Amino acid sequence: MTRPLEGLRILDFTHVLAGPYATRILADMGADVVKVNSAERALAGNGPESPYYVMWNRNKRALALDMRNPEGRAVCRQLCDQADVVIENFAVGVLDRWGIDYGTVAATNPGVIYVQMSGMGHGGPWSGYVTYAPTIHAISGLSHVTSVPGREDIGIGFSYNDHQAGLHGTFAILAALEARRRTGAGQQVDLSQFEVGVNFLGPALLDWFANGHAARPVGNRLPYDAAGPHGVYPCRRRGEGILGERWIAIACSTDAHWSALCDVMGRPSWAANPAWATLAGRVADADALDAALATWTQQEDARELMQRCQAAGVPAGLVQDGVDLAEHDPQLRHLGFLTPIEETGAPVGQTWADRLPLRFEATPCEEYHRVRLLGEDNASVLADWLGLDATATEAIAARGILR
Repeated sequence: MTRPLEGLRILDFTHVLAGPYATRILADMGADVVKVNSAERALAGNGPESPYYVMWNRNKRALALDMRNPEGRAVCRQLCDQADVVIENFAVGVLDRWGIDYGTVAATNPGVIYVQMSGMGHGGPWSGYVTYAPTIHAISGLSHVTSVPGREDIGIGFSYNDHQAGLHGTFAILAALEARRRTGAGQQVDLSQFEVGVNFLGPALLDWFANGHAARPVGNRLPYDAAGPHGVYPCRRRGEGILGERWIAIACSTDAHWSALCDVMGRPSWAANPAWATLAGRVADADALDAALATWTQQEDARELMQRCQAAGVPAGLVQDGVDLAEHDPQLRHLGFLTPIEETGAPVGQTWADRLPLRFEATPCEEYHRVRLLGEDNASVLADWLGLDATATEAIAARGILR
């Protein structure tokens, strides 16, 4: 049985995270994703020696192509004519300078779909801004609303918006393919990663427009709902320093949850505070409640406490680190979420796959191939996409184009 997207050809100019994540999903589902790179660009996080690159570029073929060379751009132009999808997340204007912009390619390949994932989108006063995750988080407002009161400099830290932009890129391609199935025509998709971030501020924007209230950082508190207790609490340490800390998240959104938590705690006298008998009372007295609960949780083993809470119907979760997820998580082990990739290749060596979290009954996606080295698939890509034999490919390589 074939995977859902087998036969789909994607020419991938993406780099770092957002774009490569989008195409990794499609490659996992069977698309022939050809990663276009060069010796000049394969640096830092954009080369196969980087764990970052290894993470986001499995299941793709690697084509080395010198886009500074006019002959390299000519080869690329031919590849664009064979592509179903061309995707990039450069700054605005790079493909135009290479002569492979959407308008040029669509003239000879009218079914082609172009997804361009720039930081700020095409057009507008900020369209030329250079962006990475921290700057997008800041400009979009995500850093502000995910901080804690008095520490607006904290923000997310993790490249959340890159992942979300990648998912939007994947959905955009699938939607454009469906439109092409019905109309026969391709199209250009302009994806603004900035707008993706703003999109996740929906409640804060609504609060401003409806009530004139500007959102402020609230840490673990809920700004638009009520729960108490609702936070992350220290548990019994397992060693010295930061690595020895253990934490548990507990969220009681109903009085029944609170009552069940009191049962788990053995109904200590401090929990019988009459002010905490109702959800409204617990939310109003959240600081005192959090302090009392933290005094109790820090005597408990975090994993064992999570299990006791869940058995009693209390929403609770151990704050897991990488070791927990890779070695101790029974759910991920049951699902086979982490699996070794059998192929190895220097300098990458043994790698692991975090499986596609989708299970297709009729067209399973269970193939995971290692990241390919720069130019490793030059011959196979040019043969499959352009029909070039080994002699023709060697002649092109001899002119310094495939590098």
